[in-house]
Amino acid sequence: MRGTKGRALYMLSGVKPSGNNAATIQGLICPSVLLLCILIMAVRLTSGQPPPSAEHPVVPAVSPYIDAHTHFDENDPEGSVRAIIQASPRENMVKTYLLIPPDTESPRGAMDAAGILAAAKSYPDRLAVLAGGETLNSMIQESVRSGDAGAAIQTKFRQRAEDLLHMGAAGFGEMAAEHFAGGTPYQFAPPDHPLFLLLADIAARHDVPIDLHMEAVPRAMALPPDLTSPPNPAQLHENIPAFERLLTHNPRAKIIWAHLGSDGTGFRTPDLCRRLLQKHSNLYMEIKLDPKAPGKNFLLDGGKIKQEWLKLFEDFPDRFIIGSDQHYPEPSGPPRWQQVVLLFNQLPADLRKSIGTENVAHIYDSRPSVQ
Repeated sequence: MRGTKGRALYMLSGVKPSGNNAATIQGLICPSVLLLCILIMAVRLTSGQPPPSAEHPVVPAVSPYIDAHTHFDENDPEGSVRAIIQASPRENMVKTYLLIPPDTESPRGAMDAAGILAAAKSYPDRLAVLAGGETLNSMIQESVRSGDAGAAIQTKFRQRAEDLLHMGAAGFGEMAAEHFAGGTPYQFAPPDHPLFLLLADIAARHDVPIDLHMEAVPRAMALPPDLTSPPNPAQLHENIPAFERLLTHNPRAKIIWAHLGSDGTGFRTPDLCRRLLQKHSNLYMEIKLDPKAPGKNFLLDGGKIKQEWLKLFEDFPDRFIIGSDQHYPEPSGPPRWQQVVLLFNQLPADLRKSIGTENVAHIYDSRPSVQ
């Protein structure tokens, strides 16, 4: 009974009993102590700090890292920013990039940059924003539906992209070429669509990246049996050749292929990644591990990094970054960032430095000021 009381106090307060106070804690659980515990819990909750959890203990990164792909609550961007700033020390995360999810239509443009840029501007060294996921992506989706990618559409698209950069966006994303239905509707656009090629030219001119969500489909194929149609289509379009045409269209455009480790088709293999990385020096990849939906070609086996993926990281140390796809404030359940950090902590120190911070600096920090 005494041990139970001691554990209860630890779970409430976050202070582990030890040494001289252990007997007191175990034997003197009085109303005043319980009141103190409740007050401590209230402070934790109102500050946005989650309570200690035996189910999901926090394991921070052993060296600093940048998360280059996270999302926010569009209805409360200020609250999302507060949650990130409060979470960063316990993760050992030194900078965070926030992205607008890809959408298929944009009636108001409410999520596209303005609100989150305003909320993030108080932390210029710790937060950055990629934009276009709503307006630019929806313009591409509409162009695919209508078949119209003419001069008028391209002029409007170019102006919107330039406007986002002048507002302070650090790049374009999250864009979608093949996105299964889930948090957003199913989306498909050929990676070599004229508007994607135009976006590559704009990104190259301003030295900013494009963050692209694209399931790997090396040939036309039936929808994987673990997915449902509708809302997904029964047949998928080949996209890897078109992806390579995007990469070669403007080699100065830095393309970040999101969500390595969260494969929905089973074709984003180490061999495919190796071939594309060898051929295209402007291709980068973000590492994401979702403990609730691990998908195919998962990077871990029994919690240990698979050797074929470690070899790929070692052979291309300057081409991978962390992009956990974590949402802030954090939803319930095991967090995505934690799963990526458990992989990150297994890497050699020099590789952690490259993947954790240096590669992001190369992709983003060389960007000139927009005039």
